[in-house]
This record gives sequence, structure tokens and C-alpha cells, in this order.
Amino acid sequence: MNHDNPRAYTHKFRLAAHHPANLFVSVARRIKSGVVAIETMEEQRGLSLQSAVLGMLFPELAKPVNRSRQFGSGFIIHPSGYVLTNQHVIERTSEIRVKVDGVKRTLPATVVWSHPDKDIAVLKIQPPRPLKSLTLGSSEATQVGEWVLAMGNPMGLEQSVTVGVISGKNRPLHINDLHYDNVIQTDAAINPGNSGGPLVNILGEVIGINTLIIFPSQSLGFAIPIEDVLADIRRFLP
Repeated sequence: MNHDNPRAYTHKFRLAAHHPANLFVSVARRIKSGVVAIETMEEQRGLSLQSAVLGMLFPELAKPVNRSRQFGSGFIIHPSGYVLTNQHVIERTSEIRVKVDGVKRTLPATVVWSHPDKDIAVLKIQPPRPLKSLTLGSSEATQVGEWVLAMGNPMGLEQSVTVGVISGKNRPLHINDLHYDNVIQTDAAINPGNSGGPLVNILGEVIGINTLIIFPSQSLGFAIPIEDVLADIRRFLP
């Protein structure tokens, strides 16, 4: 390889990306603009009764509010700025901001609808231009062993892509106070911050909402099937 010629060097790797075996390059490009990073701020006061009383009598003695920053993911379901995510991503938050691909500043978001029992929520942002919404596919038509791709914002690392297969379907799970009747199991890596992002098939169609992992474990991720939420979000679709 001629390293003295940057164009030749870059051209070689561009050809590698275009190789037919690199199936997920085109899929990632297709969905990238429709996947958003979500950042929330949670106020954690935790004041004792004595501190609370002192704060009311002498505001200058009040302890400062601790704000905890959390990360999540979501995806655009309408060009006007409706975003689908998990409800647990935005619960108990004082501020929600959304980073959209190609938009330099983060955008404030409001919760326009949520369903805690199903762990889904719809946010509304005011984008400077119409956005590209992702195509919703069919989780019912997918098969175990089928390739899937997850994209999201794990640990604040925007636009992270992981690849795997569908490991199982129709899994019932009970986690804390949430009961999921029918989730998709995948070995595509899902980490904290991936919640709310899309699980897509090889055509770039959303088949699920990445929601949870079992910890400690390896390659055990779960997504809510898109069919399970269609009736609830239909009013927000184009």
C-alpha cells in the first residue's frame, strides 16, 4: 500500500466499506439520521428535615441541588419532531434534551404521551427543519437467527452501532415493577443508554425498541416488539 498517497489510502478503505459482505454499512447510513440521543437531568435533593427547615428560614444555608445526568436513546417517528423512547428513560427528570443528527445544538423536549405499564413514551421537539423518520417494520415476520442492528447512545456515545441476531421471541420478563409479556431477545450488545433506541432488520426497518439487559450477563438484550406499541402511537405517525 502506498501510504505516501492519502487518496489511494482512503480509496482503498472506501472500497472495503462498499464490499457486499459489509451489509451493515448501508443499514447504519440509512437509519443514522432518524436515531436521537437523549440526555436527562434528575434532581436529587435528599435533604434531612433539619436541612429543609434551615433552607426555608435561611436560604443561604440551603444545600445545593445535585443534578444527575443520564443518557438514553430514541428514534424519530414523525418528521415534525415526534420521538419514541422508553418511559423509564424520561421518568423522574427535570429536564430532557435531544441531540438530532445534523443539528448542532441539543433541543429541549417535552413528554406528550407515556404509558408506564408498557414502558414507552413519546417526546416532542421543535426541529429547525423536517426530520427523517424511521420506517416501522414487522417484528412478527422476523425469525430467530435473523440479522439485526441496534443503534443508540450508550454511556453518552452517540450513534453507536452493534450487530447481532434475534436470539428468541415472545419472551416474558418480569423486572422490578415492570412486566413485559412479549419481548424480543437479541445478542446485539445493548448497554445503559441504549434504552429507547431502535432494533432494526437488515432492511433498516424498526422491529423493536431496545429496552433492557439482564445484568450480569453476556449477550442478553431485550426489545419491545414494534407491533406491541403501534396502536398506542398511531396518532403520532405521519
